[in-house]
This record gives sequence, C-alpha cells and structure tokens, in this order.
Amino acid sequence: MFKKIFQFILKHKILISLIGIGLIIGGYFVFKSLTSTPAAAHYVIATVEKGTLITSVSGTGQISVTNQVDVKAKASGDLYNVPIVAGQEVKTGAILAQINAKDALKSVRDAKANLDSAKLSLEKLQEPADQLSITQAQNALAQAQEAKQQAEDDLKKSYDDGFNTVSNVFLQLPNIITGLEDVLFGNELGGSSQWNIDYYANAVPFDEAKIFEYKELTLKSAQAARAEFDKNFSDYKTANRFSDISVIEALLDETYNTSKIFSEAIKNTNNYIQFYEDALARHNQKPDSAANTQLATLNTYTGQVNTHLQNLLSIINTIASDKTSIVNSESTIIEKSQSLAKLQADIDPLDLKTQELSIQQRQNALWDASEKLADYTVRAPFDGVIAVVSVKKGDSISSGTSIATLITQQKTAEISLNEVDVSKIKIGQKATLTFDAIDGLSITGEVAEIDTLGTVTQGVVTYNVKIIFDTQDERVKLGMSASAAIITDSKQDVLLLPNSAIKSFGTTSYVEMPNEEIPASDLNNKSGITLKNPLRQQPIEIGLANDSQTEVTDGLKEGDQIITQTINSNASTTQTQSSALRIPGIGGGGFRGN
Repeated sequence: MFKKIFQFILKHKILISLIGIGLIIGGYFVFKSLTSTPAAAHYVIATVEKGTLITSVSGTGQISVTNQVDVKAKASGDLYNVPIVAGQEVKTGAILAQINAKDALKSVRDAKANLDSAKLSLEKLQEPADQLSITQAQNALAQAQEAKQQAEDDLKKSYDDGFNTVSNVFLQLPNIITGLEDVLFGNELGGSSQWNIDYYANAVPFDEAKIFEYKELTLKSAQAARAEFDKNFSDYKTANRFSDISVIEALLDETYNTSKIFSEAIKNTNNYIQFYEDALARHNQKPDSAANTQLATLNTYTGQVNTHLQNLLSIINTIASDKTSIVNSESTIIEKSQSLAKLQADIDPLDLKTQELSIQQRQNALWDASEKLADYTVRAPFDGVIAVVSVKKGDSISSGTSIATLITQQKTAEISLNEVDVSKIKIGQKATLTFDAIDGLSITGEVAEIDTLGTVTQGVVTYNVKIIFDTQDERVKLGMSASAAIITDSKQDVLLLPNSAIKSFGTTSYVEMPNEEIPASDLNNKSGITLKNPLRQQPIEIGLANDSQTEVTDGLKEGDQIITQTINSNASTTQTQSSALRIPGIGGGGFRGN
C-alpha cells in the first residue's frame, strides 16, 4: 500500500511543484493587493456662477414656399377693429386687427406705477430714516411672519386632506377590483362554466387573432391592477394621518399611480367587450345580453376612478403649492428683516446700489408689459394679399385664433416635432435656423403655425410647426434641410451649475463640495486635483434646466466651490496588477490537464 503511494508521488511530482509555485505566486499578489495603497481620487473643481439659462426645443425639416399663411393672434379678448377685407394688399407691419387691451393697459399702468414707486424709494433711501418708516418695516416683517405661519398651517391641513382623499379612494377601490374580476372571471355568460374572459374570446372565431390580442391585453392590465392594489392597500393600512409627511406624500403618489393603472385596466376590459359585441354585429349575431350590463358597470367604474384621479392630483398640487408658499414666505421674512435692519443702521453705498437695481428691474417689467401690449395689435408679418378674413369686429377670440389668411411667397421652414416637444411650443416664439448645406448661416424666425392634429407613423405622433423667416437669404433654396432651435424659456442672472455636478438621492438633489479652500489656480483643472479632507454633501433646490446647465434656487451662493467631476484610476491600476504574470495551466480558470 505504501509503495503504491510513493510511486504515485514520484509520478506526479512535477504537477505538485507547479501547484506549489502557483500558490506562492497567487499568495504574493493577494498580499500585494491587500497591502497596496489605492490610487487617490482626483477632482475637477469649479465655482458657482450667475448667468442666463435658455431652454429650447430642437427639430429638423425642410424649406418650402407657402402660398398662404394663417396670421394668428398672440393675445385673447374682444375685437374692436378689423380694418381689412379679402383681396386687399397689405405691407409688412400693416394692422390686420386690434383686440381690446384693457388688461394689458392695466399691466402697463401698474408697471409704470411700480417704477415710480421704486424711484421714490431711492429718493427716500437717500434721506435719514424716520420713525414711521421703521414702524412700517416692522409691520411688514410681522405680516411676512404671519404669512409663513398661515402657509405652514395650510400645509398641515393639506396633508390631513391628502390622507382623507386616499381613504376615500380605498372606500371604492376594493369594490372596483372585485367587480372587475367578476366581469372577467365570472361565468354567467353563455350558460357555461368557463370564465367570461374566455367566453368572449371563444365566441368570436372569425376574428380570432384580434380578439385574443384584446384578451391578452385585458388580462395583463387586470393582473397589474390587482398587484398594484394589493401593495398600495397594504401600505395604506400601515399608515395613518399622524404618519410622517414623507409617508403621506409617498402614499398619495402611489395611490394616484394605482388609480391610473385601474383606469387603464377598466378601459382595456371595456374595449375587449365592445370588440366582442362589434364583431358579432358585423356577422349578424346577437351578443349575450349580460355583456351590455357589464359595459354599464365598467362605465360606472370609469367615472369613479376618474373622480379619484382628479381629487388626488388636486391635493398633490395643493401640497406642492403650500410648500412653495412657505419657501416664499421665508424669503420674504429674510428680506423684511434685512430691510428693517438697514433702516435702523447707517445707510451704506450698497443700499443705494440695491435700490438702483430694483429700479432697473421695474423698468424691465415695464418693457415686458409694453411688449405684451403690442400683442393686442395683429400686424402683417410680411407683404401679401388678404385671401380670407376669418373674424369680424366684436368677435371674442383667444390666443392662436386665425385672424386672416395671407397669400405670400414667403420662405418658411416646416419642422417636425414629437408630442412632448410640441406641447412646449407657442405661436410667436422665436427660433434660430441653421442649414446643412450652408456653413455658418444662421437665420432667426418666428413660430407662425402649429398643427392641431398630429400625424401617426408606426405608433409615433408628430406635429408640423411652421417657422417664418425674419429675413430672406438668396442662398436658402426650396427643399433644403434645416434645423431649428425654438426658445421656450429663459432666465437671467440665476445661479448655474453644470449638469455633471448634480447628484440625487431619492427626491433630494445635492452637490459635493471640498471641505477646504481651493486656490484659484487649481480651479477648472481638467486633470483634477487631490484633496486632503473628505468631501461634504450640500442639498440644493433646482429649477429650470437644459441639456448642459441647471438653475439652483436654494442651497448655494455665487462663488461657492463645487465638484464637477471625479477622476479615479483604481480600475486601471487593479487591471495592471492582475495581468502581471501567468504560468501556463495555472490562473483564473484553474488547473489544466490531469
């Protein structure tokens, strides 16, 4: 026995040696990886700056010459003057219609009054503060504090109303899910023992593929409704009106989503039964009378669920509005407190500068109101002939109403947008056009028309938007491809961050900041720098955003230093070490051979 063991050891001594070498080398690299120091992270750091944020919607299309363009109003109101007739030639800027501008005139008047008030405030600021001014500032501060308290009380009530709204939903949802399942999985149809959902499918053999498609969709949506209901109902039972506000908010959102899923399941079931009835009618067959009863039941469920959706959405919006009111009140309290402190202290040059800035803001508001006032006069955007006058004096119109059809040879760009982007577009918005065939050419334009009905292609809905050129360029030819960027919103003098700097955790947005002062020479270093101290996280509130930048409304101030990029070389270092040495037959795949 011992002799055989000895012969086996001699025969396999080479393999044993290789195993030993492999274990020694493997142990060395494990030890080295455990004791080696990981490569230090490098950070690209920048400062928070103010600037202008512009959001736009982009699309592509082609250049065309239209024979007619509908000139539409940019404002709403009653027409008091329509001085044009069909066949009349008009020049660019000619008045086509005038709308009663009572409200717009009031806005201009109020803006002018606010500007005058700001100027008087500047004059008053330059004089020593009297006791009356101090008393008024104290009263303003007290009113702001009362407004915040009222907003907080309103928010508490809204959360209570929100829980009541969810409770009302769950008074009916159990009956609805039970009723829906009775419609699908009962067996009162056709006098047979099969489920109703199977009966409907089997009763339409001549449209078998379509009816089974409806059946599958109905079954999946009903199962999804049941699963969502069970989870939502469980969460509702574990919560109460004294739960944390985050729990109530999550319950509201979850119940709103559940109600939407219920609505879809009811709709699919309704479509399924309706297809069954229509299919039988097309083949001169009479559907089971119980089908109409089930359709009536489903219509009742649809009304109930839609009511719940409206109530849930209303309370969710109310809570958001109350939160905004609290934030605004806090800002007002800070402002009024500072105003009172300044009145009681010596006036410094910064106060004068602030008031001058206020005057400029009021002046801008007056300019904006004056521009809106101009929208109440509809003018010809280019030379042409009036083909049709669509309105008459005394008509009440809304923004976007066609005033007249103008025949022209004006070049336009017809851009195609999807249903999400087109919802952000309005008549009169400015756009910038570029052309694939003409390098460096950029022409401004204005949105003149938006399709009311979209075009469906392979399930995708698109809308054509017509953009009229502000200027003509002979290099632009018919049929050329064009790209348009339509400006949808803009904000000036706001705090801006690159999108790469913003992180999120749940519903909270935050940025990472160095916990030490960074010299100006190290800012925006694309290779990154190392830091001595751990990073700190700063929660922020964000506002408007585009593809590259986001507005910060709270949590940061101009000049704050933030991390915009983290550069970490750990992965490449680890890869280099793991591939340093290999012995044939030994490695990650184990031993090879015997």
